[in-house]
Amino acid sequence: MFIDRVKIKVRAGKGGDGMASFRREKYIALGGPYGGDGGNGGSIIFVADSNKSTLLDLRFNRHIMAEDGSNGLNKKKHGSAGEDFFVKVPIGTIIKDIKHDVIIADLVEDGQEAVVANGGRGGRGNWHFATSRNPAPDFAEKGEMGEEKEIEVELKLLADVGLVGFPSVGKSTFLSVVSKAKPEIAAYPFTTLVPQLGVVQVPDGRSFVLADLPGLIEGAHQGKGLGHQFLKHIERCRVLIHLIDMGAEDHRDPIEDFRIINEELAQYEYRLTERPQVVVANKMDLPDAQENLLRFKSEYPDIQVFEAITLISEGLDMVLYAVADLLEQTSNFIQDEIQNEVVHYKFIEEIPFEVRQIKENTYELFGDRIEKLFHRADITTEQGAQRFARQLRHLGVDQALRAKGVKDGDIIVIKDYQFVFMD
Repeated sequence: MFIDRVKIKVRAGKGGDGMASFRREKYIALGGPYGGDGGNGGSIIFVADSNKSTLLDLRFNRHIMAEDGSNGLNKKKHGSAGEDFFVKVPIGTIIKDIKHDVIIADLVEDGQEAVVANGGRGGRGNWHFATSRNPAPDFAEKGEMGEEKEIEVELKLLADVGLVGFPSVGKSTFLSVVSKAKPEIAAYPFTTLVPQLGVVQVPDGRSFVLADLPGLIEGAHQGKGLGHQFLKHIERCRVLIHLIDMGAEDHRDPIEDFRIINEELAQYEYRLTERPQVVVANKMDLPDAQENLLRFKSEYPDIQVFEAITLISEGLDMVLYAVADLLEQTSNFIQDEIQNEVVHYKFIEEIPFEVRQIKENTYELFGDRIEKLFHRADITTEQGAQRFARQLRHLGVDQALRAKGVKDGDIIVIKDYQFVFMD
């Protein structure tokens, strides 16, 4: 089953909590704080694998979680880090953060990796917080939560050349003749239901990857037929081979077919009409083919047309030479665009905090920075709670609360906890 788009949820591992302990050994006076750090949580890492051709595995694994880090131990022993979770996907996979509507990664090379969700940092043990004024801190830092997000994973085939045209014009036959691919071939429309790839060897030694896509029909860019589902696979192609049934075997007008397909390519969101096209007049052995070809050349005098009979491999070598020459002159299109759009998740601007009144004398404090500080704070001890309060003050929270109208004794809610504001 060919699956080229799935939505999944990923959660990186939480960092282990730091430990609050003290050194108590015979003959060692005032041993001091001795708690170890927690281990980092595991990350979610996507890897491009040339042995993969579909996203079928992810369709049945919609929730992916990495291992949490271990808590710190006594004697300053560091907790073990959680194992990273590696997800293998086909080459040509794009990963998008749904919440922020940005592309996280575009995996176009075998073995290329992308960290999609970073594991949480382990909390520090209490020995990190010892100072001359507080030589025996009784609190430690908790581990940071791992990144959690919903992502869309989309496969866009990595092919140099794409075959386009109406159904039943001979695209599958063309692919089977010029490569070792074995697409289904039959005398009815939409024989090809999923994209097919083949490696084409040009007689002079050059080679390229060719993609046969399901046939397009009028209105494909609006979702009609199978075209809209697979037009995206043309995005990475640098050259298009436009096959036309010049014999009009299905009683369609070849000139009208050519116009409709190019209009559908122009209506699609990425610049598909900017890709150079090699126009192939197929089925030239049929009775009306020569007459239709003359009309076509009269309508489009500036377009070079290659005559071919794909069923018996006639005229195909010249097509392959022309395609190979164009590939040498044509740079990448969509890959360059996507690389400019890729935004690593860490660089997405965080919201430090916001204040919202939820009812009389009760306010909610939320935001990316606040939640991270809260998760790491040890508010079960007096010293830990005081440290958390100082962090909020340095962040400007106290001033913002007063500006919002918060008074002494009002309730401040952070996540599921309530605090009393003391001015």
